[in-house]
This record gives sequence, structure tokens and C-alpha cells, in this order.
Amino acid sequence: MKLKDLDVIVTAPPAPGWGGRYWILVKLTTDDGITGWGECYASSVGPKAMQAVIEDVFSRHMMGENPEDIELMFRRAYSSGFTQRPDLTVMGAFSGLEIACWDILGKARNRPVYALLGGKINQRIRAYTYLYPLPHHDATAFWTSPELAAECAEAMVTKGYTAVKFDPAGPYTMRGGHMPAMSDISTSVAFCKAIREAVGDKADLLFGTHGQFTTAGAIRLGQALEPYSPLWFEEPIPPDAIDEMAKVAQAVRIPIATGERLTTKAEFAQVLRAGAATILQPALGRAGGIWEMKKVAAIAEVYNAQMAPHLYAGPLEWAANIHLACAIPNLLMAETIETPFHDALIKGSIRVEGGFIEAPEAPGLGIEVDEALARAHPYSGDGLHLQMQDAPCDYVNGNNFEGGAPSIQE
Repeated sequence: MKLKDLDVIVTAPPAPGWGGRYWILVKLTTDDGITGWGECYASSVGPKAMQAVIEDVFSRHMMGENPEDIELMFRRAYSSGFTQRPDLTVMGAFSGLEIACWDILGKARNRPVYALLGGKINQRIRAYTYLYPLPHHDATAFWTSPELAAECAEAMVTKGYTAVKFDPAGPYTMRGGHMPAMSDISTSVAFCKAIREAVGDKADLLFGTHGQFTTAGAIRLGQALEPYSPLWFEEPIPPDAIDEMAKVAQAVRIPIATGERLTTKAEFAQVLRAGAATILQPALGRAGGIWEMKKVAAIAEVYNAQMAPHLYAGPLEWAANIHLACAIPNLLMAETIETPFHDALIKGSIRVEGGFIEAPEAPGLGIEVDEALARAHPYSGDGLHLQMQDAPCDYVNGNNFEGGAPSIQE
């Protein structure tokens, strides 16, 4: 069995567009006709440029190889160009292709992917969700309204979720880290207070930030949130300032989570060694793929740290996350995004039920991809999957942003 053909599909989720402006799906086919699907989560170059990178990585390091040889192909991509160091874009390309190889291997053996990773240790995966506007909410007002967030949190708990994430502390600026505005700290406290009052002890609060703050600013914000006992304080400072993140971890009585912007064990191991975080959040379509993150999970065990796979993408990366989650003992939970488009793209083959995801039983990733649907929604914009803003923090009028990426208007 040899890898033969590659197809790349860039699909844009329709309004409201949760999961980013576009998803990069890859389809691999072997010489004996087995098809595997993966998803590349890399947003530092545009989708046309990224497609060229994916094609180059495949043709240079993978085409003609047996999809079993994951380690060989990873080492080629990781070492390409005499680098032997993490490269966000190259590893993003390889990660989606690697996921597709596992899908092929599972289908060839008529077994779920997790069965090839050491077997299943978790039958049910605890899911968490971002707080998104409910249908009757004002989608603009939602992001700065503690009351609307609390109403949404209560609705998610009613659905069975035991953890909800929100990030009212903005803005996401290329100038980061910055000192938060006092109004942003006050808003963040108000969100935690309202959501905690709404859900009580039925759900954990997951406080999201995305590397916005200086070390001192993150400590100020984190200490203000401590009375509401969030389960985590996510990526409070830029992800490459690992020693500084460790200072935040030492000063704030909330567990630090990080990892959605990291790639390979080389970067995750630094976080663990520094004591910068106790919860790792790899995005499998960027971080090196399933096998590489199985290694990271093993390293994390030594540090008594837990894994919480990240998702701000499409359902193919989500499926990969779920198979990793099934196969590791130190799982905390896995992020999920429930939209009709996410569900339709994999024909409802994996779903959240009562706040948990049952281990898939079908071969490979356990999903059926609606290829026609993916092709029917091509991306025609010029923005990146996610983008930072140029403008600095507004210390006069406060800051308003929409979680992750601006929603698509109908």
C-alpha cells in the first residue's frame, strides 16, 4: 500500500462561521484505492499559499510511501531544509496529511484509529463548548454582556455540558502582550460572576485568553478571577515567552492551559519543563499530528499534566482529537463546536450527546465526509483563518471583539 494522490479542499463554513473563516481539508488516496481524510490547522499564510505548502510536503516527503511509516515521514518533514526544529507552517501541512494516513490505516485494518494507538482507555470523552450567541441573542452585544453569556452557559449545562469557555478580556492585537484595561478586568470579573451564579457547581469555567497580556497584566487579571475558581486560565501571555508564563503560573491560583499555537514535542516539552502550564491544548491539525501528540501526552504524564485537545476548526480535526482522547490516560476534556455545518460535513457520524462523546466504532477516524458539501462552499475571501488586529488596546472606550473570528453576516 502506497500513498498516491492528494486533493486539497478549502471550504468556508456558512454564517455564523464558528470555527474560523475557512478549513483546509486534505484527501489522500492509496494505490489500492483507500481514501483518508485530514485537516490542516495553520493560519500564518493564506489558503492558496498553504495549499502549495501541503502539496510540496506531500510530494517531497510522503508520496509513494507506505502510510504506516508515520515516523519516517514526520522526521523528513521536521528535518527538511536542514532545520530539525518546529516550523509552524510545514508542521501544519504535515499534521493534516498525517491524520489522513491514520484514517487510511484504520480503514485498511477495519479498526478505529485509537485501536492502533495502544487501544481505548476512555469510552466517553468529556466535551466542552465555547459560549456562542443563542438564536435570540443580539450577536453584537453578546460578547460584552455577562448576562447573555450566563444565559448561554445555563443553556449549555441543560444540554449536558460540564465545562464552558469564554474570553471577554480582549483585544487580540499584534502588539501583545499589553496591560489590560481596567474596564476589561472588570468585564472579565463580571462574566465569571454571572456565569458562576448561573451554573453553580454544575460546570467548570474555562477562562480563555490568547496571549494578549504582559506578565504583570496577566497576573493582575488572573488574581482578579480567582474567587470564581476557573478550571483554567488559557494562554495568558504570548506562547513563546515560556519562562514568563511560568511566572504567571506561580502567581495565580488558577491552572494555566496552553498549546493551541504550539507544534511538536519540542515546544510542548519546554512548557512542561518550565512549569508554565499543567493543561496542554494541542490543535492536532497543527501540532504534528496524532502520533506526535501521543508522545506529548506521554511526556505530560511524567509531569502530572493533562491534555485538553483544542478545536477552532472543522470536524475532521475534531475527529482526530477524539481518537487521541480515547487513547490517552491523562485526558481532561476535548473542545467541540456544534453547528449544522460541522455536523453535516461528517454526516453526523460523531456527535456530542449529553455533554460527552462516545468513542467512535467505525474504521479509521469513524467519519463519513460529505465531499460535495465541502466543495460547494469554497473560500473566496482574502483573510486568514484567524487574524490579530493592528489597533492597540482601547483604554478609553473599552474593547469589543467576537470570540475567535468575526462572525459571517447573513
